[in-house]
Amino acid sequence: MAQGPSKAERSPLQRMQVFSARWIAASMALAGVAWLVVLAGLLAVANRVHDDIPVSLAIKLPLLSSHPELIFGGESRTEYQVDPRLAAQLIGKPEGAAVNIAYDAGEPLALLAAMRRESDVFRSAHVVVSVAPFIFNEGVRSAAVYPQDVLPRLGVFTQMASFLPMRVGTLIRFIREAFASRLASEQNVADTAPQPAAFGVNIIDRNQPENQWAADIGSHPHYANWNIAGPKARLEVGALCDMVKLSRKVTVVIPPWAPRYDRSRDVSWKEKEDQVAALLIDAGRACGFDVLNIAAIPGLEQGNYADEMHVNASGVPIYTRYLVSQLKR
Repeated sequence: MAQGPSKAERSPLQRMQVFSARWIAASMALAGVAWLVVLAGLLAVANRVHDDIPVSLAIKLPLLSSHPELIFGGESRTEYQVDPRLAAQLIGKPEGAAVNIAYDAGEPLALLAAMRRESDVFRSAHVVVSVAPFIFNEGVRSAAVYPQDVLPRLGVFTQMASFLPMRVGTLIRFIREAFASRLASEQNVADTAPQPAAFGVNIIDRNQPENQWAADIGSHPHYANWNIAGPKARLEVGALCDMVKLSRKVTVVIPPWAPRYDRSRDVSWKEKEDQVAALLIDAGRACGFDVLNIAAIPGLEQGNYADEMHVNASGVPIYTRYLVSQLKR
């Protein structure tokens, strides 16, 4: 078998090439180790400075100055779908009696922190919080929706073991959000930010193009690598339970998806939704909160949806009227 030249037989150029390759490999290894050390240090600091109330929620808390008796919180399907002005009318109260403090990818842990901060307001309020599958599903680890208040409770080692190397973006977002939340807390944004328009509702004014709609919901990213037995579910359900003692009443809402999707034909989706509902119903019985599992809403048609999860402007009053009617029961 042919063998390469021995060390003594190598030309100066070959020896230099071997040396360079080894030097580059060693440098890259050292750089990788240094990068991991720096990342671990940043995560440790971020865990310490993190505030459970993110900027997206803090800027909505000035709405609480009206001492509302109906507070809508949670994730985007409340942020874009519940009109507080209409809700106040439906319960026979003036504007400001209902507010919408939900935000994109909102999580129960953040709302719980707001309730503790504004305990005098929430004590006499009915809190209605919407939840989405990604809040409980351990398999969803994308930066856009991973619950930011769960991460600091995992610790640096678990954070790095869970998200490196493919999900490093989730850690980078957490570091950025942690410092932003601390700055917002120190600047007292929750009290000094301008009042959000329309008592907190944000309207989606355009529909998603037909070719961008999800083919089915069972394979939707929110259900990827399905597992609701991990830290997410334990911590977020625990937060829902803790809300009960801080408010007059708590209702947890599982909102519907667009009518074009049929659970009876999507067994995977139905099974996973049923598991989430069962998880919340069991916790609600034990802790004292109600669960409103909305599979469909009469009169809310496909044309009222902007995408698979969110209604457009035409769907907001339909969704709000139905939700408030269920809360009155």
